[in-house]
Amino acid sequence: MGIDLPVVWAVIIAFGLMMYVIMDGFDLGIGILFPFVPDRDDRDVMVNTVAPVWDGNETWLVLGGAALMAAFPLAYSIILTALYLPLAFMLLGLICRGVAFEFRFKADEHHKPFWDYAFMGGSYAATFFQGVSLGAFLNGFETDGPTYLGGVLDWITPFSLFTGFGLVAAYALLGSTWLIIKTEGTLHERMIALAKPVTFVLLVVIGIVSLWTPMAHPDIAARWFSYPNIILFSPVPILVLLTSWAILKSLKGTPHSAPFLLALFLLFLGYSGLGISLWPNIIPPDISIREAAAPPQSMGFALVGALFIIPIILAYTAWSYYVFRGKVKVGDGYH
Repeated sequence: MGIDLPVVWAVIIAFGLMMYVIMDGFDLGIGILFPFVPDRDDRDVMVNTVAPVWDGNETWLVLGGAALMAAFPLAYSIILTALYLPLAFMLLGLICRGVAFEFRFKADEHHKPFWDYAFMGGSYAATFFQGVSLGAFLNGFETDGPTYLGGVLDWITPFSLFTGFGLVAAYALLGSTWLIIKTEGTLHERMIALAKPVTFVLLVVIGIVSLWTPMAHPDIAARWFSYPNIILFSPVPILVLLTSWAILKSLKGTPHSAPFLLALFLLFLGYSGLGISLWPNIIPPDISIREAAAPPQSMGFALVGALFIIPIILAYTAWSYYVFRGKVKVGDGYH
């Protein structure tokens, strides 16, 4: 039996995007939390917790996009055409944040507030338009074979705007729980206080999206609520509730890594719910991974490179986080 290349590539792309959400989510979350931390020294500490790793985190976004183009060119062409504007706005946000990241450390006291606002704005914009793109993707695209038939602004819907705000809450939770690991003193206590309401907000967002999606899409409702799927998939919403409760419980006392790990698991549950709703379609509502796949020869050739490079990315990522482990204090950091 040969390798099922479309399934292998779907798993690789799903893994790459999940790694991006994990790795870049918490450093975008740091920018999202800036308005709640006015102290200049605390903001420097927040940024310094990700200074050695933030740009490497975005490797996974590049990997996911390149893999989609190589393995599923039909999906790449339709998604990029339909979501050209929100993805462009997302990239502009990432560029703005990256420039501000470098310049805020070198700016004088007069100009530093400007770069703080640029860092915040870039973080909010990148996160919001990632969420909008996700919502528009869930809504599906009007196509005729390989051709996108929708309009340039079809991505603007109440649902996609809501998922944009929802992802802001998700990344804020990742950012606050990451800073619980990496900071101490009053900033550590501030992050604990912020993580509690953000957890509640995110739980409400997950609940609304979980109801809104099947109500708007009968095929997704049938996937979740038909027998025996309703029994097989019931652990997902149950685990969402249990994980949210565990996050709130872990925030008591002097927490360290538990809230962050639980927040990652909560996002993974949401990601798995997305996969359950869409599989095996890569272009909602009805283009499957097999219909969108590249020729087997192309997928096999690209797979060799992917299986070589992914372990290297994982290795240097793990090493960088190991080297820069521990708490970050005022005065430590990026120069």
